[in-house]
Amino acid sequence: MSPLLNFLLAVVIVIIAAKAGGYVSARLGQPAVLGELLVGLLLGPTVLNLFHIVPWFAGDTHLEESLTLFGEIGVLLLMFLAGLELELDELIKSGKVAALAGTLGVILPLLGGYATALLFGLGQTEAVFIGLALSATSVSISARTLMELGVLRSKVGIALLGAAVFDDILVVLLLSTASALLVAGGAGGGLLLIVVRMVVFLAAASAVGFYVLPPLLRRVSDLPISQAITTFALVACLLFAWLSEAFGGVAAITGAFMAGLFLARTPLVSQIEEGISAMAYSLFVPVFLVNIGLQANLRTISGELWLFAIVLTVVAVVSKIIGSGGGALAAGFNRLDALRLGIGMISRGEVGLIVASFALSQALMSDEAFSVVVFMVIIATLVTPLLLRLVYRGENKPAGHNRAPGDKADFIPLSEGDAS
Repeated sequence: MSPLLNFLLAVVIVIIAAKAGGYVSARLGQPAVLGELLVGLLLGPTVLNLFHIVPWFAGDTHLEESLTLFGEIGVLLLMFLAGLELELDELIKSGKVAALAGTLGVILPLLGGYATALLFGLGQTEAVFIGLALSATSVSISARTLMELGVLRSKVGIALLGAAVFDDILVVLLLSTASALLVAGGAGGGLLLIVVRMVVFLAAASAVGFYVLPPLLRRVSDLPISQAITTFALVACLLFAWLSEAFGGVAAITGAFMAGLFLARTPLVSQIEEGISAMAYSLFVPVFLVNIGLQANLRTISGELWLFAIVLTVVAVVSKIIGSGGGALAAGFNRLDALRLGIGMISRGEVGLIVASFALSQALMSDEAFSVVVFMVIIATLVTPLLLRLVYRGENKPAGHNRAPGDKADFIPLSEGDAS
């Protein structure tokens, strides 16, 4: 078959499998996202290896890359929708807890991952990048789960997203520092340039978001263009994401989140959410969630590597809970809310994989260590929605709150979901 036909069939399989897995998971009282992630592991090289053993998929070098690109768009749209759910004033109020939770949530996993790698005989350089992979947080999974639970706009949800911004900036800065010292031979001027780029981008993006986006959206909404509001929102999301990484040196998901945060201040926010949600949850987000499992091959871990993988994963989970949760506790959260925030920061997702992929491409990490990091990312991502659902069990979900339009298959009443 042609690459186009292969891609069309693969997308059909991924979407149907994702929705089926999400439905089964929801019927069992678990977040739909958990079922979608497990489906990815089932279809991927860990179990079936479907897209490599089926004759018409075998040898298609473009399929994996195409699904990954679609999945990355899903991440951006998911973070954009998370930004739409929040009010900027509420996020600013969470500044203290976000700063402490984000900072301690980077430092403790970094030290824990570094020490664990050294304990299992890895070199100093490799240990540094394993520690960085543990430091990263990808809250797209947590944001999706909190949306399902109807608590994204709670103080924990708001602080979680704020902490993720601090986490992202610190990890990018540390990764840049490590690459400058270990790859570029300690170019201090380059590190200073990276910091300046971040500050300039955040300031410029905030100015555009406050003073340009809202009036421009109002003008565009009056034009005789089909789906003008949704189109404008999509362009803003993707453009902010591109600018974030290309010019700001910050992960693209941060730019997408900021675009949603600024557009949430407009009176057209409900129309934006409806249009983007339909697009995201019907195509891009299911591909993103399933593709996490498609990229992992846990069969490459064998022998003593399993002990290293298990210990590193435990360190990854515990260090985030203690680090981010401890930061929230120090900022005035009660123990339960601090625990919830710490659990929400566990998922590493694509951010941890980006750090590990960079180290692998620079020959700073072995293939075996990379497989262990992938195992840690997958398990951390899988346990996050489970643990979040557990610590939120028993709380009432407001009717229709944080519900994504057009995503009815992923949302069921709380009483029905907890029947099991």
